[in-house]
Amino acid sequence: MSEKRKVEVFTAGCPVCEGAVNMVNELACPHCEITIYNLNNNEGVEQAKAYGVTAVPSIAVNGQLLESCNRDPITKKELQAAGIGKPL
Repeated sequence: MSEKRKVEVFTAGCPVCEGAVNMVNELACPHCEITIYNLNNNEGVEQAKAYGVTAVPSIAVNGQLLESCNRDPITKKELQAAGIGKPL
């Protein structure tokens, strides 16, 4: 089994979060392993704390929270720069 890029999406089930989830799913390739956590359902709370998530939506790629997650909207360009949708 080949290694995959680990993509974790932290949401609260809101429309903005849904847009981020859709963007990740649209860009993802077979090399991406996507996990979506709904913090309102107490999913992924410990992971969110470990990454320092302070706002949703937030996305971590291979254990690193994307820089924009706590200050700017998440963009396709940033997701692509993080490697989502590209082979390892």
